[in-house]
Amino acid sequence: MLKLLPNTLTSLRLLLAIPLGLAILRQDYPLALVIGLFAGITDALDGFLARRLDALSQFGAALDPVADKTLITASFLCFAMVDLIPWYLAIVVIGRDIVIVGGALAYALLFGRFEFSATRLSKGNMLMQIVFCMLLLVAQVFPVIPPAVLTFTTVLIIAFALASGFDYVVTWTIKALNARKRQR
Repeated sequence: MLKLLPNTLTSLRLLLAIPLGLAILRQDYPLALVIGLFAGITDALDGFLARRLDALSQFGAALDPVADKTLITASFLCFAMVDLIPWYLAIVVIGRDIVIVGGALAYALLFGRFEFSATRLSKGNMLMQIVFCMLLLVAQVFPVIPPAVLTFTTVLIIAFALASGFDYVVTWTIKALNARKRQR
């Protein structure tokens, strides 16, 4: 029974995208901050417990990034809708993920099964996005974050998104070209 706990926490985190998005849209930033913190705690706990309980699973490994991306996508969309961030920032963050998913689907259709793992750059990208979301929410609840910090992290978000997106495109283009050579 305990072995189900990590995947349950990951599933819960996935579902938290709905109340998080609604709290942002309602401009209830204290609630959004609490939900975001709770999501962060479940993210840390699910991986820790999966290793500790020897409950690592393919399902959990696949669901974890989906939960993270769903929360980030909901947050950036809702932040843009209430004018906390410019739309171009949401488009860069979400567009990167669309390009990666589209590329993965194209690769799977053309060449079949593949092993996908997050790069260090991609993990840094996700960390920056999470930090940015939390800083933005903290700035709404406790106006102690200087606007220059949010501007600087916005630039970092764009740089990381573009760099990690480019890294995936180059890496998977090379893999596709090699797979094509093997098919001949």
